[in-house]
Parts: sequence; structure tokens; C-alpha cells
Amino acid sequence: LASSHGSGPVSALWTEINRCGQNGDFTRALKAVNKILHENKDDVTALRCKIVCLIQNGGFKEALNVMNTHTKSLTSDMIGFEKAYCEYRLNRVDHALKTIQGIPEQTDKLKELYGQVLYRLERYDECLAVYKDMIRNSQDDYEEERKTNLSAVLAAQSTWENTSEDLGLPESSYELCYNAACCLIGQGQLSQAMQKLQKAEELCRKSLAEDSDVTEEDVEAELAIIHSQMAYVMQLQGRTEDALQLYNQVIKLKPSDVGLLAVTANNIITINKDQNVFDSKKKVKLTSAEGVEHKLAKKQLQAIEINKALLAMYTNQADQCNKMLASLQTQNPGHPRPVLIKVAQLCREKQHNKAIELLQRFSDQHPESASGIKLTMAQLYVTQGHVTKACDILKSIEEMKYKPGMISALVTMYTHEEDIDSAIDVFTQAIQYYQSEQPGSAIHLSLVREAANYKLKYGRKKEATSDLEQLWKQNKKDVHTLAQLISAYSLVDQDKAKALSKHLPSPDTMSFNVDVDELENSHGATYIRKKAAKVVGESQPKEQGPEGVKKKKKKKKGKLPKNYDPKSTPDPERWLPMRERSYYRGKKKGKKKEQVGRGTQGATSGACAELDASKSASSPPTSPRPGSGTGTATSNAIPPRQQKPAAAGATRKKAPQKKKKGGKGGW
Repeated sequence: LASSHGSGPVSALWTEINRCGQNGDFTRALKAVNKILHENKDDVTALRCKIVCLIQNGGFKEALNVMNTHTKSLTSDMIGFEKAYCEYRLNRVDHALKTIQGIPEQTDKLKELYGQVLYRLERYDECLAVYKDMIRNSQDDYEEERKTNLSAVLAAQSTWENTSEDLGLPESSYELCYNAACCLIGQGQLSQAMQKLQKAEELCRKSLAEDSDVTEEDVEAELAIIHSQMAYVMQLQGRTEDALQLYNQVIKLKPSDVGLLAVTANNIITINKDQNVFDSKKKVKLTSAEGVEHKLAKKQLQAIEINKALLAMYTNQADQCNKMLASLQTQNPGHPRPVLIKVAQLCREKQHNKAIELLQRFSDQHPESASGIKLTMAQLYVTQGHVTKACDILKSIEEMKYKPGMISALVTMYTHEEDIDSAIDVFTQAIQYYQSEQPGSAIHLSLVREAANYKLKYGRKKEATSDLEQLWKQNKKDVHTLAQLISAYSLVDQDKAKALSKHLPSPDTMSFNVDVDELENSHGATYIRKKAAKVVGESQPKEQGPEGVKKKKKKKKGKLPKNYDPKSTPDPERWLPMRERSYYRGKKKGKKKEQVGRGTQGATSGACAELDASKSASSPPTSPRPGSGTGTATSNAIPPRQQKPAAAGATRKKAPQKKKKGGKGGW
């Protein structure tokens, strides 16, 4: 310190550095430190001060360069934390983890950084343990911040790993409340999550209202992440219009968080799907902003890339779509979604066989994802009409083979193909499975019942008897099943049917106390039995008065012709056709009237021969389309037998002729 500098002694520079550090003026402090290092470049204290000043000013690369240049004088126990922090801020998270693990003494601030690094690496279990330990063993003013970070870890686990743990964290701040809502979304509790988000918004507004310098725009910017999450909940609930409106409000605010913008834009694209493609192409640019990859989880980034590929497919950019899919498959070879998009692309190009080959190959290579892939294969086979092949694929999915939905689908498809034996085999195998795994369970008995009904429906009564007998033994009071069983045995084994009929209840026990009159008079009765009129007093019938005579229906007389003469005798040959009557002389021969309308579109019979194109040697062999103006043959002419009658009033007027009648088309 005895040495001097051109601008004053070194002690004065250290005083300047100390004062600037307290005031937060790190730019001025850095100038003073550089003057000291100019005199003594290996001054350890000055080097450490320079690193701190650079970090405070955001010069992480320069700070890291200083550390890497002076490795001999600056050991890891001296500047280990600063080095790890610079690597973390430069998104070199793996390097930061190695640096932290190489530091012998684990201070509180190093543990804080360790937790952040583990969170960024998505090692949530280890991160959770670090924060739990810090909250348990720390006594300072940062407890709420640590609890907020802990709640963020729980939210990430709930969202990405489908695990949830209730640690009883408070919801005193809007950050804690927001993270609690994220946990509920991961658990599928959407209504409760929306309530938590509304509470978070309220807390945020209250906390920001206390600061007089905060404008309404600042409040809306702070609320943007909460509003975007609210829109996501609405989207999951099916309220897409409300969600879209809220998403667009967030986009209009242009928040500084590129991760928030990317997620919001991506979710708008998922609502648009194959509609409003122009809007999606504008929004997709927001998902590619610089630094997005450091702000989002791997699954979020993967979902965005998949949606980009889908958008390229919808906009018929096949080459771009294929490039994106190839990149996705390289990053995660076992993920089925890129393969399914590729299959959809091939189907759009009518390459169904190639699509099925691709699915089969992926299914063989990645059996853990085979179930979803095989369902897609079956769907493709069905659309091509290969129903039996689809059934074979479905039966090969072991984990779904005996599920009720799969059994129902297979039976329906085999029935469609009229392969009743295969459908019954599906029932038989399923019943055997549940007989060994869950005997007597509801699903087991339900399958037996359905199998019996199916066999009875298709005339397999002999095969149905075993199922019906099994059902009846389970519940001997089931009269309906017993009746079905007797009916089935009646055609197969009459002795057995008679023996079983003894178990039927007697007619007395089966009679129900039903008031027939009340039933007939009830609403919806289609037939009401008429009651005989009761006679009061004498049992002898009274003489009918004039009212009684009026009630008698008279026999209606047959209708007679208008020119009927009762005096004249009817023609005895009136029932014979005119040609067969004795007095028939044939049609009168006379001058023929012009038969208008029997020729070509109103022409007289004399002009028919002239207009008959078939009598011309040069006329073509085919007829023109109905309603065509000329008789010139074309390559797509329709033979007369295929011509359909033209609809009335649908024809056009032709200049030299009368309006065409709405009868037969053509000439």
C-alpha cells in the first residue's frame, strides 16, 4: 500500500472502491480496481473485487475470463461460488454443477445456487431435498423466498412427473399461490386451480398497489403469467373461445419474458389447429425467440417443436415437416409423436402401405410405446377395409387385450365381417382370463352375460347353455336367466329343459296384484276394453225409443255413375276391356292431327325425320349429354340408358325452338 499511482496513492483507491461498493456504483469501483491491478496484476483482493464488480454489472463472461486467467492465485475455495454463478447465468448449467461439486466447503449461498442448478437440470427430487434442508437449518430473512422455490419444485413435479406432495406451504404471496395452482393443474383439479389463480391475481394487485411508482401497465405485465395460466385452464376445460381471448391479451402486452410469450403463442396454435393457419404462422415466430431454450422445460420445448411440425404439415410444407420430424426423432428416438405425424403426412400423400410399414418398424424397435402405435395401425387397416387385419393387430396388444372396450371393439368388427366364430372366441378367452384373475367379479359376470346374449342372438343356443348355467348358479333367484337357459336347452336337450323348468316359480307366486282396469285407463294405454252398460232396475230390456234407432249405423249405398238411368238396362259387357267387347269397331280412321310435342322439343311429326340424327350416315354413335346445345360427340358422352330425367324448369331456353318440357332428357 506504500506504492503510489499516477492518480493518487493506492490507499485512496481502496477507499474509493469501498465507498462505491456501499453506494452500489460498481462501474466506478471497477475503474478504481483496474488502476490497482495496473500496478500489481496479481493482487488477489483486487482480482476478487474486479470479479464482483463485473458480476454486478452483468459481465459474466469477462468475470469468468478473469478467473480462468488467474487460476494459480485464485483457487476454487476463494472464487468457487462466483465461478459457478457465472456459469449458471451463462446457461452452462452442467459446468456450474461440476464447479459446485468441486468446492470443499458448502456454504448457504452455495446451497442456494446448487438448488437452482438442480432445478434447471430438472433433477427435481434432489432439488426438493436441498430446499427442505435449507428451510430446516436456515435462520434469516429469506425463508419466504426459499418456500417459493420449494413450491416451484413441487409444481414442476406435479406437471412433468405426475407426482404430488403436500408440504403444507403457506399461500401468503401471489407467487406461492400461483405455484399451488400449478400443482392442482398437474393433478387435474382445474376448478380449484382457477380459484387459486384468481386469488393469486388479487394478491398481486394488492402487493403492487402499495408501491406508488407502479403503473397499471406494470401491474398488467406482472399479471401476464397468471392470465396465461388462467387461459390454459380454460382451454383444458373446453372453453376455447375464452382461452383464446385471454391468450391474445397477453400477447398484445408484449411481456419481456420470452418463455411466457413462447408458451402462450404455442397454446394459441393448438387452438387454431388446421384452421386460421395465417395467424398460427405469425404466432409460431414467437416460439423461436432467442433464449427460449433456457427458459422452458424439455417437455415444453419438445411440445413446441411437435406443433411446429404439425403446422408445417397443415400448410403443405412437406419437406420442412420431414426435416423437423427427423430432428425430433434424433433427439428422442423412442417418442411416438413424431412417427405419428410422419404417418399422417404419408396418409395425406395416399401412401398408406408405407405408413403401416413405418408404424410396424417403430413398434418392433420400441415395444414400450407399441400400444398406441398399434391402435393407429388398426385404424389405418379399418379405413382401408382390412377389418380382419385390424383385429389381428388389436389382439396383439397384450396390455389391452382383455379390457372391456377392446373386447367390444373386436366383437363388433368380427360381427361386421360375419365371422361369428372369431367373435365368440374373443368372449371365451376374455371369460377364461377373468375366471382365473377376478372370478365372480362384476366385469366377469357381465362378460358371461354378454357372451350368452350374443350366442343366443346368432342361434348358438348349445354354446350359450354353459354361460347361462354359470350365471344362474351365481344367482338362482334370477328367473330371467333361468327362462333363457330353459329356452336354450329346449332345442338341445329337452330332458334337461324339463328338469330345469321345475325350478321356475309357480304361477301363484308369479302373479302380481295388478288392477287391469286401472292399467287400461292409465296414460299411454293403447287399447281400452269397453265395459257392458249396467241396467238399473228391471233385467228385461226396454223398448228402443227413437234415440236408440238413430244410433244404428245404416248400410251405405254404393256410388252410382252420374249419367245413371234406373229405367235402362246396364251393359252386360261393361266389365270387359273395350277391345274385347262385341260392338268394338276399332279406332276411327280420319285426318291425323298434328301431334305437337311428340317430336323433338315441340317439332311436328313431319319434321321428325329431318331432325332424327340417328338416320344421318355421318352422325356419331354416341348421344350427347342431356340439354347440350349441339349433337357433337365428346369423349365424356353418356349412353342414353344412363341419362337421368332432367328436373322440371331446370333447362335453358334455346333460340330457334320452343321451351323444352321437363320430361325426358336428351333428344
